[in-house]
Amino acid sequence: MMICVPAVIFILAWIYPGHTLYFHIGETEKKCFIEEIPDETMVIGKYRTQLWDKQTNSFLPSTPGLGMHVEIKDPDAKIILSRQYGSDGRFTFTSHTPGEHQICLHTNSTKMALFAGRKLRVHLDIQVGEHTNNYPEIAAKDKLTELQLRVRQLLDQIEQIQKEQNYQRYREERFRMTSESTNQRVLWWSIAQTLILIVTGIWQMKHLKSFFEAKKLV
Repeated sequence: MMICVPAVIFILAWIYPGHTLYFHIGETEKKCFIEEIPDETMVIGKYRTQLWDKQTNSFLPSTPGLGMHVEIKDPDAKIILSRQYGSDGRFTFTSHTPGEHQICLHTNSTKMALFAGRKLRVHLDIQVGEHTNNYPEIAAKDKLTELQLRVRQLLDQIEQIQKEQNYQRYREERFRMTSESTNQRVLWWSIAQTLILIVTGIWQMKHLKSFFEAKKLV
């Protein structure tokens, strides 16, 4: 069973350095999240799992044998990532097409005995765009001063804002095309209805005329 969970994670990730959530998943469930992502944008996801323990009445870290399968599809429903990970994992992908990307997670099918009917809690952290950069590591690698690092951060933020603006223009263009197509179909349907009414009216008039003539009423 697959459950689609629409989420505006991208907007939250764009405003804040990261967006973390958790959800519960069953043995046969697949949970999916919809991400609106501009093109050429890096996305990093990190997750960790916890299993419900009846003795302590709390969630504890999962056993190493439990794994999660991550599948990511682009707006054209093309699979760009499909991989098996462990109980804790990290996945990365770069969008090449702007639009809604589907991120799905479900448990591996070979270790169901580890579930034993218990609830599984998944903590998911998704970072988008410049928030995927590890700036302390970049500063140490490139030997940047604090000012240079801040300039680097600002440049990355400007680049991400430009991508977001381009994506909004792309969405507006798609919406305009859809609206124009819908309006055109409505216009042609109205014309077709009018022609049908005219033809029906003419046929009724001819039929009535023939009826009256047959009855010698005219």
